[in-house]
Amino acid sequence: MKSGPALLIIKKRNELVDSVQRAQKVLKNQESPKRDDSDGNNYPETRNKPSNDKETSSSTETQDQPGLTSKKDCKPRPFCKDGIDFTYVKHNVLQPESGVIDLISPCHEYKSFAVAAALDRTRLQAKFAKEVLKFGAGCMNIRSNGTIHFGVMDSRDDAGYVHGEIIGVPVLEKDIYVDALDHIERAFSSGDGEHVRQCIRPPQFIEVIDINSYEKRYVVEVDIVPAISVVKNRVYSVRLPNFKEKSNKVEFEKETIYRRTGSKTEPVSDQNEFYQRVRDRDIQREKSEQSCIESNPDVSHDLGRKLTMLITSGKKIIEKEKWYILVTNKFGKQDLTSIDFLLNMKIFSVFDFDPDSKVSGLCSEYLKHHAANLHFMQNYKIPTGMSISEFESHLHLFEQTSWIFCNGRSDFKGNEAQCDEMTWIKTRMTLLRDCVSVVCKQILPKGTFLVVFLLTSPVEKPLLHTFYEFFTDMEGHEDIICISESEENFLKWQSFTEGSCGADTVNRSSVVGMKMSHINATLQRIQPMTSRPTKLLPVYVKGECNLETREEERMYSLEILSVNHCDETSLDFAEDQKEDIERQFYHGGRVNWLNFWLADKRFVGDIIKRDAYHDISSLIQDNLKRNAEQPPICCLNIYHHPGSGGSTVARQVLWNSRKVLRCAVVKPSYSPSLVAEHGFQLREYEEKDMQNCLPVLLLLEDCDREYLDDLRNELEAAVTTKKIARGTLCFILLTCRRSHNPERMCKESPLENVAVTHKLSVEEKRHFATKRQTLEQRYEPEFILTFVLMSEEFNHQKIVKYVQQFVTHLLQGIDHESMVTRLIRYVALLNTYVQNSFISQSHCEALLAISIHLDRFRQHAFERSLSEQAKLVFIHLRDDRTYIQSVRIIHPLVAKEILHQLLGKQLQSDLALDLLREDVLFEHRFGRDDYVKFLRALFIRRSRVSKGDESDSFFSPLIEYVQENESPDKAIVLLKEAYTRFNKDAFFAQQLARLCYVHDQFEDAKRWADVAASKMPNNSYILDTRGQVYRRWFAAKSKALDKVTKTPENTADAIETALNALECFQHCERAAIADVETMNNSGFFAVVEVGCSLLKLIFSLPVFSCKRSGYATCIQYLVTDFVPEPVRKPWENFHSKLKSLQTLMCQALEWISEDLSYFQTDVSADEEETPESSEMKVSHPKTWLVTKSSVYGKYFSDASVETIKKQSQSNPDSLTPFMKRMLIYRFGGGNITTIFSLLNDQKEKDPVKTLEDIISLYPRNPLKSRLDQMDLSNYLATHIALSCLSPQSPKLATLKDLRRLSQQFPSEKRDCLSSALFLLTLLFWPEEHDTEDIKNKKYENVLEAMEFLKRSYWTKMKDIPQRRRRIFTHFFLGNGNGFDKFVHRTKVEKITKLLSVSEKKLKWLRGEVWKMPEITKLCKRVTGWTEDGTVYLEGPQEKKFSIHAIKTGTVPYGNENVTFYLGFTFRGPVAYDITAKV
Repeated sequence: MKSGPALLIIKKRNELVDSVQRAQKVLKNQESPKRDDSDGNNYPETRNKPSNDKETSSSTETQDQPGLTSKKDCKPRPFCKDGIDFTYVKHNVLQPESGVIDLISPCHEYKSFAVAAALDRTRLQAKFAKEVLKFGAGCMNIRSNGTIHFGVMDSRDDAGYVHGEIIGVPVLEKDIYVDALDHIERAFSSGDGEHVRQCIRPPQFIEVIDINSYEKRYVVEVDIVPAISVVKNRVYSVRLPNFKEKSNKVEFEKETIYRRTGSKTEPVSDQNEFYQRVRDRDIQREKSEQSCIESNPDVSHDLGRKLTMLITSGKKIIEKEKWYILVTNKFGKQDLTSIDFLLNMKIFSVFDFDPDSKVSGLCSEYLKHHAANLHFMQNYKIPTGMSISEFESHLHLFEQTSWIFCNGRSDFKGNEAQCDEMTWIKTRMTLLRDCVSVVCKQILPKGTFLVVFLLTSPVEKPLLHTFYEFFTDMEGHEDIICISESEENFLKWQSFTEGSCGADTVNRSSVVGMKMSHINATLQRIQPMTSRPTKLLPVYVKGECNLETREEERMYSLEILSVNHCDETSLDFAEDQKEDIERQFYHGGRVNWLNFWLADKRFVGDIIKRDAYHDISSLIQDNLKRNAEQPPICCLNIYHHPGSGGSTVARQVLWNSRKVLRCAVVKPSYSPSLVAEHGFQLREYEEKDMQNCLPVLLLLEDCDREYLDDLRNELEAAVTTKKIARGTLCFILLTCRRSHNPERMCKESPLENVAVTHKLSVEEKRHFATKRQTLEQRYEPEFILTFVLMSEEFNHQKIVKYVQQFVTHLLQGIDHESMVTRLIRYVALLNTYVQNSFISQSHCEALLAISIHLDRFRQHAFERSLSEQAKLVFIHLRDDRTYIQSVRIIHPLVAKEILHQLLGKQLQSDLALDLLREDVLFEHRFGRDDYVKFLRALFIRRSRVSKGDESDSFFSPLIEYVQENESPDKAIVLLKEAYTRFNKDAFFAQQLARLCYVHDQFEDAKRWADVAASKMPNNSYILDTRGQVYRRWFAAKSKALDKVTKTPENTADAIETALNALECFQHCERAAIADVETMNNSGFFAVVEVGCSLLKLIFSLPVFSCKRSGYATCIQYLVTDFVPEPVRKPWENFHSKLKSLQTLMCQALEWISEDLSYFQTDVSADEEETPESSEMKVSHPKTWLVTKSSVYGKYFSDASVETIKKQSQSNPDSLTPFMKRMLIYRFGGGNITTIFSLLNDQKEKDPVKTLEDIISLYPRNPLKSRLDQMDLSNYLATHIALSCLSPQSPKLATLKDLRRLSQQFPSEKRDCLSSALFLLTLLFWPEEHDTEDIKNKKYENVLEAMEFLKRSYWTKMKDIPQRRRRIFTHFFLGNGNGFDKFVHRTKVEKITKLLSVSEKKLKWLRGEVWKMPEITKLCKRVTGWTEDGTVYLEGPQEKKFSIHAIKTGTVPYGNENVTFYLGFTFRGPVAYDITAKV
């Protein structure tokens, strides 16, 4: 390991504890470092100076930083170079003090100057001058160059320090040190003083960097240059200045001749001998100076090659997938003309220290070519609760370059000003640290990016701190390079960075002295693109236009396919990579655009076009034919078997359509609204008229139905807003989705869906056979396994055998104990059970404990670490957005077989447990969101046909497998471990409860359900699970009771369990109603289900069933205060609850009825469910409601239907109102939904007779009877339903009587039930022959009812998207009068019943159903107008009558006269087929 500060923390962590303790112990006994006074003078006034305390404090702070307690060697400032271009790092160590070497190489002397630096001006100057003049005279007399350093420890006796250790001294006024040399004139004779001035150079102040302190310190250095032209034949004596405390002034010592002796400066002892050798020393000096002048110039290095190797990490060409982070300061105007190489690089972020960059610097120039997001360092603070992936989306990372202004931004109106170095360190250093840490430790894995420091102006301290933070967080220097044209700029950088990683490393990874124009030319030559690409898009008038890169980047949710896509690829790159790209594809990798480009350019063979390619192309061509009925958005779907090449077909269609349509792939994870916005930007880009643009072909891969519907709605809304002419095709949405039965999906909608299956047609077989022969000549079959499987059509028996043989052969000799084999098992487990799963390469490296020091070898190191078996079965993937690499097994079939063979005797549950317990995988930072998502799905995601799975499942496929093939207990252990691993997640507790009750472990199920509910007490789905535990428990107890004679005593426990279930479901109901984002109806359905089961148990007791009166006794017990004696004691704890059962069930039935009255219930096979869906799924809720309403009524009416009919005819008053209501429920008249359900085809009963029987159960004169609101609504609805079936029925009341009866509804409409308000809109709809006054009065009634219908509708809708809860239309306005004007939807559906499912769907979607002659004859078209997108009905005089449009896309733009069909819903009247009047 290299010894940088961060790495030393790990390497020396044990010894550092001791060193810190020792340092602190020493500091307690130490006031300051050892004084460097050599004359023994005392400075009493300085003994208690605050500066000592400050220095001690500073030292303590340093000693407390374990990363810096290890001393590192460093080099001194280059001799006679300006100090401003150089820095030292505190606690680094210079080479020991030296004597004379060759007269030119300087000798060095160190002075700590720790105490003296805090003296007053006079004393400090005297002390400084004394040391400088003494050393200077010694060097001049010996004719050697030299440097004296102040702020460097000069004695090994300084406790806690080493000789040569850089400490620095505080310098408040630099002129104190400069002016101190004014002592020269008094210290030397008048003749010598001038010479001394020439030889002793002015002091240099080299800043000392301390990462952990804000204090500014310097090393003060004075160079001595005794040029022979000055000192020849001279010997210099000096009178050293010395401050005397007694006299309180500077006095000069006696004249003395000094010389350098070894590493010391000493007085000359034998002056005669010294004078005699002056000539010899002069000759030697002269020769040394001459030799220096004549020395060879520096050897020219191949900087171009060095730059190439550093940027490409040793490769021939820059990787397209490599991310670059640029750290830079101010650019000169000339340099800005040479940045083309930057424009072609994938720059993740720029740390810019130029506050004027946006106005006149690099940012300004970059924005001319690329889009970028302008940030400050504080923007990289991750908000609490936000995941890394959410944070990346929040800052649009990976989409556009993140330009981080690190030291203010001059054009920014906010408070973000530039600040000086020290203020920056105090106020922004922490921000930088956090910013760099987020990038290096949480977003970009090591080895996927390169940090480039581009030094184009003098280096300041913030830039140096930036290096330190990157070096620390990246754990080394191998992915950091430095480029600097100026050697002076580089010197300061070099002196600082050498302190962290050594001189050799810094020099090896730096390119110094190369002009920016040369850098530009060199790097452009090795970029995969031949030049900055000019992408072309087709235009409406059959030409082409340029797509600016920055405009493309602003449409970041789309991967746009240009006419000349990939044409910028260099030929060298194509030749070099073509074989790898082709092999990766046929080995099982996803097709990319380069595959098609290489095939088109004949670098590789053609890619086979499946029959489905031609089918989908034909459908696209059919939709491109313009007609007035063409919808603006067309949806086409490719359904494919997993691994059958559906994605290849879809992308092939896009590739070959790119010259005639604008084509793009929708990137995952972006909202439909954003995709729609970018889609329209692409459609209208560089087009003159938005009415005349080429359609956009958008590919959506593996998106769910919900997302597709949302996107379609967003696009349709935009079409409406933009007022695009009807009949204009704007978008073709091409979806590519997995399905285990694509043929069925294709059969259902042949004009929208295309199937891609494993089965090959005769023509396809011929193409595959030819291609296979070609490929097998170049590759071994195992390297093109996926293609071989395809060519065999995945024939079950043949392929199973082939895969078995392949895997058996592959695994021969594999080391079952190796970490690589463990990795293969983990990947196989995930790939077998979780669709599209993978493990990031970074996770793999962490598991395999690979330490990769040089990025150029990163991929090779990973691949070398894999066994031969792993190399064959792993396919390497790259994320399209982040370019982060990952691995999966080449095909799900292979993964499944590997899992089977590799496990041997080990159980899958044991392997899953091992995977759960792999801390290194779960806690690994990079790609963690994806890994955790896949791991979670492995244990909790249920199979869904709508998601492309083979079947629906109650648990995840893994849990299903374990409980069926191993044991339920193993499955429970597995879920318990997952619960712990996922931080005791409530949904895992919910799954445990489900698993336990399925296997009749009800106590455990109850415990886990309670745990889940305690964590999420307001989640209706979890509360539903809690109720289901009791429901299943009750069912088990009831089943056991069937085997014995039931008594009130032995049934009490079961009844209590049922009541607990009802209580839980009531909590579920309340939570569902309170939740504004979803609607979970399961609690209401479950209340009725449990209620019916409980009633069945109660009525089956001998006490209630053994005799004729038992039934009546039971009803009396359930609905009155009466308690039969046999049950009084056994059931004493729940009499009141049982007596509320009837009300509870009634309320649930009414709620379900109302909900079904509002919204459509025909959930298609493709419909998506919520992630936390309930256990109880009612497939046909209306049928269920009819059945359960009848059962409910039957339990509370105590005789057969025939007996009741006879009884009601002979003595009508013998039936109580309650009994009549229960009979009405029994016949199907209990609520508006069951009443209108009688209008559907009834095979088992006569609906007319049933409706008449229901009416007969109501009072003969309802006007006088004052029915309650619910009964009144049902009575009116029954007459309307009867009118649709038998207008001449003698039981049917007149419309006028029904209107009069409806006046019994509350006068305050806010108090009316929704069903009552709906019926009012029907009953008071005006007739053609009504007078204007009557019409206006009726409209007034309708409008008043509508106002409150809309309110209740929006309450019912909550915040749920309308496409998920589509309004249900009960009736259409017909051409007749009276009851004939109500056309129930069943009549319209009968007309379209003969059409196929796909034809019917298309006719409704395109509005063609309204053009059918039978429909136009049946339904009435009304007139109205539109204003600003709102439809109004012609008729009402007092107030505008707005009508909701079912399809907003059909509403004309602007103000138009229109006609339309009317539908009646629980939202109010709605408009269909809105057409502008010509």
